[in-house]
Formats: sequence, structure tokens, C-alpha cells
Amino acid sequence: MPKPIVDVAIAILIHRGKILVGWREEQQHQGGKHEFPGGKVEQGETPEEACRREIYEEVGIGLKDWHQFDYIHHEYDDIIVNLHLFHSYVPDELLNLIHQPWAWYTRDQLLHLNFPKANKDIIKRLYWPHFIKISPTLTPVENDDTLVYWRSEKDSFDQADLEKLALLDTDQLSKLIVNVDVWHKLKRELKSHIKTVHLKQSQLMSLRKGDLEVGVRFIAACHDAVSLQHAQQIGCDAVFISPVKPTTTHPEALALGWERFADLAQKSQIPVFALGGVHPDDLATAQKHGAYGLAGIRNF
Repeated sequence: MPKPIVDVAIAILIHRGKILVGWREEQQHQGGKHEFPGGKVEQGETPEEACRREIYEEVGIGLKDWHQFDYIHHEYDDIIVNLHLFHSYVPDELLNLIHQPWAWYTRDQLLHLNFPKANKDIIKRLYWPHFIKISPTLTPVENDDTLVYWRSEKDSFDQADLEKLALLDTDQLSKLIVNVDVWHKLKRELKSHIKTVHLKQSQLMSLRKGDLEVGVRFIAACHDAVSLQHAQQIGCDAVFISPVKPTTTHPEALALGWERFADLAQKSQIPVFALGGVHPDDLATAQKHGAYGLAGIRNF
């Protein structure tokens, strides 16, 4: 007898870097576990319409702007679920309208909650390591709390680069960041293993809502409030804000300083990585000023 197939709309609700999570009652399918808000797509509804309705009914708030986040097909022992995921930002003025017992969790805390197996890839995307090493050479990542942004200094991406990528295993590829121009040149299988794509500020500002590929994590370079707001509007997952301090890489760039950095970071709904003249030992200082993590070249 074939397993029933259920389409479910799921919402990733974000407020200043935290994610809204609830708890499934024991009598529900996959009961006794944490869950993101959402529910079954009813006949005649699109997944996004179902998501809007479920969030209004379950959480108690109506949100206008939604971004497609991902699509997950998962087979349990008794049922097949198609998860249609969307994300949206919750403004301060709606916080008091949220029903109980929904609660906000940091991205670090998500790793320790008990979610259904179908949510495994969602957690992987929502959690960011706290350090990003920017390197002109392709080097394997040894630290679990570090990603590597391979920023090639060459003008083009050649066969030798592809061969270097092919030597990395899937775990190492999942910790790698490449620029969107490089990513577009990769074959589909290789693309599927690289989970994070970088956008320069010029690339970011040329994109509009709906242009980002669904299911891919994007991090954008931002140097001002306008680019930071645009990154959120088109659905980026995180941003670099730079330069925090003077750097030898870009000596002509005016450093923001921690106070100006904090002013920008506090306006962000998505994780912010401080970049430019910072050292791994600056993590506590950066987080005090609103950063999620740090990124750097020489000091890393």
C-alpha cells in the first residue's frame, strides 16, 4: 500500500537573528519534538498562501513579505512529506501578538533542540559557524566552527580550479564559500555540495527579490545601510559588514569603527559578520556590538 503524501508549508520566522520555534504535542505526527510553525497545504491553496494562513492562525500575526527558503522531500516510515519553506522577518511591533508557547531561539540553540528528521537540512542552513576565513588558495577546513571563503585572485576560474575542488570531500565542500560568478560555472553535482554563495556589493545591488536560487545560502558584502537593507529585502541569509578597522588589503577604505558597525548591525535581522582588520580574539567585542561572527584574511 503506497504511503500517503502530504504537502506542508513551513515558516522560518526571524527576529533580530533569533528563530521562532514551538513544540509538537505527543499525539501529533512526529510528536514530542520541536517544530517550526506551519501546517498542511489545503486543496486550492498555494504553499505560500497556506504559510500565510497557518502563521496567522497558529502564531497570531499577519506578515506581508515572504521569501522562498527551500523545498524538502522526506520519506518517513509511515508518510511522505513535501516541505515548502518560506522565511519572513517579524518586526518589533508584532512581538506581543505572538501566541504562547512559541519561543525565540538563537541559531546556536537550534543545534540542541529535538526536531523531526525532515528538519535536519533546515537546521544546517540556519546555523552559521562563528568564523569565516577568507583565502586566495583553496584549503580544507579543519575547524568545525569555521567556513572558508575561497576568493581567487585570478580573473577567471579554470580547469585547474575545478580539479582542486574535485579533491575535496562533501563535508569540506559544505564548509566552502565561493562567489556567485564561480558558483554559476560549476556542474550541478558540485554545486549541490557547496552550501554557501557570496555576493559582492555590486552583485547584490543588481539583484531583486525572487532572483536568488531557492535552497541556496547567500552571504552578501555590505558597506552601508542601503546595501544591508537590500540584502534583507531580496532574502540573503547573512552579510559581511566592512571594513571595521583599517586594513592593508583596502587601505583606501574608510574604517567604520565599532560604534558605527554596531549602528548598522543592530538594524540587521540576519547574521552579521564583522570584516576588516579583526582578529579571532575580537569575537566577544564583535558580539557585544551586534555581530554574529568574524571574518578575515591575514589574522585568520
